[in-house]
Amino acid sequence: MATLSRSLRRGHHQPLDLPRGPGHRILVGGGSGGGAGVAGGAHGQAGPPRGRGGYGRGAAVSQRGRAAGKVVLVGITGGVAAYKVGYVVSGLRQEGAEVHVLMTAAAAQFVQPLTFRALSQQPVLTDMWAAENPWEEPHVTLGARADLFIIAPATAHTLAKLALGLADDLVTATALATRAPLLIAPAMSDLMYAHPTVDEHLEKLRSRGAHIVGPEYGRLASGREGMGRMSEPETILREALRLLTGTS
Repeated sequence: MATLSRSLRRGHHQPLDLPRGPGHRILVGGGSGGGAGVAGGAHGQAGPPRGRGGYGRGAAVSQRGRAAGKVVLVGITGGVAAYKVGYVVSGLRQEGAEVHVLMTAAAAQFVQPLTFRALSQQPVLTDMWAAENPWEEPHVTLGARADLFIIAPATAHTLAKLALGLADDLVTATALATRAPLLIAPAMSDLMYAHPTVDEHLEKLRSRGAHIVGPEYGRLASGREGMGRMSEPETILREALRLLTGTS
């Protein structure tokens, strides 16, 4: 994982097989798009202008999947597991959901926003104040439309901000503004996860109705084995579909 992180920072392409659909692959890292603000289309264009609802060309989704007609927000924060969220975005799209990706500045250090622009077929928002944002108040506008808000990976820092109601980035501001269910997938060092403060923050979020998936035991970015690895994308996707469809 540490090697992968270094490769991402250098801009190397790492092909990933998507969860469904043979022959479809995504590239993590690289490319020239994905600067601050909004990641544009395949050639780095800015997203659609204000007043057009933020739908880029090619944004049509399947009307037959289990999530057809649903709007899902995916908030990505600064952990090496950010690259795995591509599987979740792709899976939601294949199930018919309209997916909007929000990234913190730290998340964009691990994966280019352009990757998620290609997978979601929507502008990727990284800065609430960017002049080119398709929405005047993206945290309010998208938060009001959402049927589900997934935050993955959720770092220890992000968990603390969510528990305390801090809103100094687009992901945490949207978490406060939306009334959609929150699905949170923590990921961090096993030593950090074992700290009592992290447990307190998770319990506080659960008491407010947030759904927590993971973390799991496994190999971490440091090379250690321990509890703190983000749940696998298939697990996150399964829980998201359960919440969207109301099935057990």
